[in-house]
Amino acid sequence: MTTSQAPVVVRVQHRYRHPAERVFDAWLDPRLASRFLYATPDGAIVRCDLDARVGGRWSIVDRRDGEDVDHTGEYLEIGRPRRLVFTFGVPKYASWFDRVEIDITPVEGGGCELVLTHTLAPEGAEWAEGTRDGWAGILRGLETVLEGEAS
Repeated sequence: MTTSQAPVVVRVQHRYRHPAERVFDAWLDPRLASRFLYATPDGAIVRCDLDARVGGRWSIVDRRDGEDVDHTGEYLEIGRPRRLVFTFGVPKYASWFDRVEIDITPVEGGGCELVLTHTLAPEGAEWAEGTRDGWAGILRGLETVLEGEAS
């Protein structure tokens, strides 16, 4: 296996009919985040700890087939309602941490667009496609959660 020397950048975007503040806040609300962040069809979120401040740590544990998988990191930037930056790692599978940037822009006519940029460490380059698909699913899951909250 050959590892590239440069980080790999994955970008996904999603448009929401909800205001930027509502979309942003869902990322830092444990009740909502536990319903879309790292949730898998075959797993269950068993813990969601978010210390939502710059320098604060976060941890979301998904139980898959009886095994706990911890997704963890640290908040680097919190600029409500437009920007959220954090480190991301899954210690069970990798020893490094990546960087995730979320930029939210209001759109004319209401709603907003979210662009998520995940910079993978060179060691994680082989996971770029799965990372893109995973984030796309998470962003769709966020939409489902927000729609459920609106009804």
